[in-house]
Amino acid sequence: MSIPFQREMVEEVLHNMRITNIGDATIRQTVAISEELERRTGEKFIHLEMGSPGLPASHIGIDAQKEALDKGVPAAYPNISGITPLKEQASRFVKAFLNIDINPEGCIPTVGSMMGTFASFITCAHLSPEKDTILFINPGFSVQPLQAKVLGYKRESFDVYDCRGERLRDKLESILSQGHIAAMIYSNPNNPSWVCLTEEELQYIGALATKYDTIVIEDLAYLDMDFRKDLGHPFQAPYQATVARYTSNYILMLSASKIFSYAGERIATVAISNELYNRVYPTLRDEFGIDTLGRFFVFVVVYTMSSGVTHSAQYALAAMYKAACDGELHFAEDTREYARRAARLKEIFLRHGFHIVYDKDLDEPVSDGFFFTIGRKGYTGDGLLDRLLYYGVSAISLRTTGSEQQGIRVCTSMVKDEHFALLDERLRIFNQLENK
Repeated sequence: MSIPFQREMVEEVLHNMRITNIGDATIRQTVAISEELERRTGEKFIHLEMGSPGLPASHIGIDAQKEALDKGVPAAYPNISGITPLKEQASRFVKAFLNIDINPEGCIPTVGSMMGTFASFITCAHLSPEKDTILFINPGFSVQPLQAKVLGYKRESFDVYDCRGERLRDKLESILSQGHIAAMIYSNPNNPSWVCLTEEELQYIGALATKYDTIVIEDLAYLDMDFRKDLGHPFQAPYQATVARYTSNYILMLSASKIFSYAGERIATVAISNELYNRVYPTLRDEFGIDTLGRFFVFVVVYTMSSGVTHSAQYALAAMYKAACDGELHFAEDTREYARRAARLKEIFLRHGFHIVYDKDLDEPVSDGFFFTIGRKGYTGDGLLDRLLYYGVSAISLRTTGSEQQGIRVCTSMVKDEHFALLDERLRIFNQLENK
């Protein structure tokens, strides 16, 4: 019995890529490392690092995009705020699956939610001179604090692990009461922990956002993927949990990448509350000659970033929104496949001596879904990531997500049926050799 990937080779690959600590590697770097080791040895890795959709893209979107291309839309610039069919269907989609009313004007396409959060950070940071900091409720998507860093914005964060229920309210109050937070951001369900904030917790967030005039950026990339509930039926309860029920100070991110597995076309929707979209900010008027948040978001921020979103992709997203609202596209049922994979992966890891790090939503076990987190007694997250690399298992350290817990993030999206037995064997070898 031997380790599948020998130390000398792994160290050489890391050296050639100028990576001194695998825990510091970005997701894309981690993929490159594992692919290079696969190329050298012919042995396959278990890829648990990349959060790329592992399901086919919706044919409804593909057909609509082809039709738009055939009609000649590539020759024309799209409306910068979004084509009318998309804005109308996005508004309808929010009503159908969140039971929230947002006017079409407040539904704006962006080049993925990556652009959506980037544009939202810029917008929020220009509203009030005294509010100059973005608050991250961690763990979270590692690129989002990087975006704030690139923009030169101040950042604060805390790990939600020990701040659930009323403790979350108290923690937020202690920070927001200082008056410097322009916006706070989190994902729900959460990347990477798959923690789902409860209605009570969202009510706390909403009430404090209103009290301290802070904008909540709610990333709903994994909409309706809390598979403990029967979500995803248009215009029928239960609905996706959202802070939008408890404050008007919100901006929602709806990503076609995960909801419809349409990642390659880089399109999402930013949905801004009616009140916030039309709210007047004197600072915007003085600096840019545009006084409302919504107009600033569209005609200054989106305009300077991309001048809009790919014309044909907007028709694709409009068609998928419509089909979902009409009950013809059952996206929540399609994405339930991730929960099936997570359940099998968790069983294998737990059987071989690992544990779930973020394991509970208060008293309830977290849902199975797109992500989960694992740790092992005696290992830091970086140390565990480093050792698993020699056994052909690649992931990312929780440290890179802003977590203060020791462990790694596991993504289920790229795992196929044939990988479960291989992972089982790799972890069996890990157990026998590492425990000596």
